[in-house]
Amino acid sequence: MRQNYSWRQRAFTLVELMIALIVIGALAAIAIPSYQQYIEDTKNKQAIKDIAELSMAIERFHTENATFPGNLAALGANLPGNDPWGNAYQYLGIDVSPPPGNGDVRRDKNMNPLNSDYDLYSMGPDGDTAKQLTAAKGRDDIVRAGNGGFIGIALEH
Repeated sequence: MRQNYSWRQRAFTLVELMIALIVIGALAAIAIPSYQQYIEDTKNKQAIKDIAELSMAIERFHTENATFPGNLAALGANLPGNDPWGNAYQYLGIDVSPPPGNGDVRRDKNMNPLNSDYDLYSMGPDGDTAKQLTAAKGRDDIVRAGNGGFIGIALEH
């Protein structure tokens, strides 16, 4: 009889196990969304850094050639080609000859062009975009605006 009693002292009861699972579940419910937000913030920061790096390469190209490149491939190697979500960075030379059509230029909420030299952006996590930043598809894009004065999430512009 004494051995049976000592066995009961060392084992977990069903209630104790359920309490432990509830605590673990509550911690996971808090931690997982925080971790996902951290990952998304890290990808946004990486895209902002990449766009800044590409902007410097474009400006260097403009200084050396007195014109903006026709596409990002003209900048050469060792530059980011895809954003953190696996989509290619988008580029449109505006101050080039011949200039692009007026409908190709990205616009802010007041329908003013974002840039007068060139547009450079990432289509963001959804991989989709719109010409106007206030459109649902364009809000999560990482954009260069104000001729490089702003690089960040379109929703914050």
